[in-house]
Amino acid sequence: MSEEPHLLTETNGAVAVIRINRPKVLNALNLSLMTDLAEMMEGYDDDDSINVILLAGTQRAWAAGADIGDMASASVSDMAQRDQFAQWERIKRIKKPIVAAVSGFALGGGCELMMHCDVIICSETARIGQPEINIGVMPGAGGTQRLTRAVGKALAMDVVLSGRFLSAREAMDHGLVSRIVPPEHWFEEALKVATAMAAKPATALRYAKEAVLKAHDLSLSQGLEYERKLFYMLFDTHDQKEGMTAFMEKRKPSFTGR
Repeated sequence: MSEEPHLLTETNGAVAVIRINRPKVLNALNLSLMTDLAEMMEGYDDDDSINVILLAGTQRAWAAGADIGDMASASVSDMAQRDQFAQWERIKRIKKPIVAAVSGFALGGGCELMMHCDVIICSETARIGQPEINIGVMPGAGGTQRLTRAVGKALAMDVVLSGRFLSAREAMDHGLVSRIVPPEHWFEEALKVATAMAAKPATALRYAKEAVLKAHDLSLSQGLEYERKLFYMLFDTHDQKEGMTAFMEKRKPSFTGR
């Protein structure tokens, strides 16, 4: 009997849906899954018919960390040679918006993968954290950096050093997730958000994502200059002309992605 694929995919209009599918291990992330996920996302990033990627887990778990069995006996040289974080860098470079549909556990690598996404729709049941300290290590896929940028030093230190979990409400109150929804609607709401976003002009979506992410890396003056450059570049697109003309004519715009 063939093994179930660890990623399930479908398209819903201009939304590519990817579901993590390792329910027996609470969607733990191993190197094989992350390699396939990066490859899949890159494929959708290059697909002109797709505007938004929706990444989901299951109702019980978004992803409950890395697959410990995949690295428990590894040495320093093993980990360096494996270079598993190269896959995370590939996901970081995805240009199209990534919407996360998060329910249940989002821990360790699961929290880090969530923070690689752009809009996070979170079930009230979500439990979010970086508990690597409990197994003798620390976050390695960006947890210490992205969590600190999202919630500030005090809470990041608390979460990383104690290993405690944040509730969905705590995560929302500290700016870690975008929206909280009832548990029975966690996926449907995320799909609704992704579908509405996918109807926007594709180039403007990519540029807007790029500009927001640059806010972490640049000074305010540099960020404003970068934003302005992308803003001007959009005036060379068909969708800018269509969007502004439709606004003046009081009609719904028809965007083509050009």
